Amino acid sequence: MRDGNESVGGDAADRHVAVEYSTDDEWAAHLVRFVRAGFDKGEQVQYFADATDPRLVIRTLAGRGVDADSAVRRGQLVVTTADETYLTGSRFDPDAMIGLWRRAVETAAGQGYRNLRVIGEMSWGTRHIAGAERLLEYELRIHHDVFEQLPLTAWCFYDRRLMASEALDVLADAHLTRKGAAPRSHDRSGLSVAPLAGRPGFRLSGSAGYESRRVVAAASAALAASTAEDVTLDLSCLDHLDIAAFTDIAHAARRRASGTPLQLVGAPPALNRMMELFPELGAGLQGAGQ
Repeated sequence: MRDGNESVGGDAADRHVAVEYSTDDEWAAHLVRFVRAGFDKGEQVQYFADATDPRLVIRTLAGRGVDADSAVRRGQLVVTTADETYLTGSRFDPDAMIGLWRRAVETAAGQGYRNLRVIGEMSWGTRHIAGAERLLEYELRIHHDVFEQLPLTAWCFYDRRLMASEALDVLADAHLTRKGAAPRSHDRSGLSVAPLAGRPGFRLSGSAGYESRRVVAAASAALAASTAEDVTLDLSCLDHLDIAAFTDIAHAARRRASGTPLQLVGAPPALNRMMELFPELGAGLQGAGQ
């Protein structure tokens, strides 16, 4: 996992960052650093608040030497809420949110800003909100569909006080760059999925079985919805892959809009045995056993 760098216009991994914190001071330090960098570069900065009162964002910036009030007046700083962004409509919809990003970047450019820079609080994903189960799918999809295509920097704020550590780890792993991460156990079980650096696709790591069915479902949905023509799924870091998980992946490969096969690399021997037993699952897959 990489340590984040400030480089709008650079690698997408440096512009889509998971930021974790467990104290108000940590939150404020990340906030001030991000906003100052945006102002220095002539970018528009937006903050999508959820657990935080939007007025506290302004007060915190002002209290740490950032002229937030003037920035708000001239439109360079916009503080809104998750309800007005992620959660517009009756449910969270990754497709609608990807469209929102495109419109927001166009609007910022039309107002004369060099780029758009956003902080989004992700604590809404822990609540019983329709569509919240698609948050992991969304975090995976936007690496290629948004950050590799648009002049956008976004830090996804994850408050450890509001999220179970296992759920937070899975979501943070969907970013190639992670800030403020807590020490992690070397014997961590379960499944994680991350975007590939430099090409469309994902890497599965760990065990893909019954306990990780929700992670597999999210990864499969992201595979099926990817707008890229050629998508790779790297299985070289998998310890275990059961038939149910493989079936989800195979079905996702057949649903891909481009119609091109899903490229598999590092397929474990168990997958090759499954292909022999269930050859019908191989439609839409390429590279297994190679």
